[in-house]
Amino acid sequence: MAYSGVSLSLVALLLVSCASAAAAATKYTVGDTSGWTTGSDYTTWASGKKFKVGDTLEFNYAGGAHTVDEVSAADYASCSSSSALSSDSTGTTTVALKTAGKHYFICGVAGHCSGGMKLVVDVAAPAPAPTTDTPDTTPSTTPTSPSSSGVTPKTPVTVLAPPAKQSNSGATGLRAAAWAGLGLAGLVAVF
Repeated sequence: MAYSGVSLSLVALLLVSCASAAAAATKYTVGDTSGWTTGSDYTTWASGKKFKVGDTLEFNYAGGAHTVDEVSAADYASCSSSSALSSDSTGTTTVALKTAGKHYFICGVAGHCSGGMKLVVDVAAPAPAPTTDTPDTTPSTTPTSPSSSGVTPKTPVTVLAPPAKQSNSGATGLRAAAWAGLGLAGLVAVF
């Protein structure tokens, strides 16, 4: 049964770790109050931010006036959305960053990407979960040998109860021998 306590503790620790990791996710509004639009510098906006797996990007823009296209590195460099991995033009696009590595986004409207409407985010892998040393609660069945320090371990002294005395008064009740059997031999005065 010792394992069930350890297992429950480990499960609880994992649940707390998962909950704190989920709570640590960040939602980034691309371009902050300017949103996803022409005339913004998204390279500067992304610099200094630490994107990680679990974070989300929210693109806010005028629906139909722009698109959010996730593209390959080559399509990002050439501002081509013809082979986009995903595309949206609804006005609010939320992208969950599910994988580590670089993610590339452009606006697919002609001239917008080449005008600077492009974003690359470098997403860090999730940090490894902290490890905890779980004590081994399995009882040892291997006898241990005395240390070699030259000290002989002492054998515990066995205390024996004194022999029961017979009462000369003829009184009934618990006798000294009964008290000794209860482990109270030294506390009883014999009458």
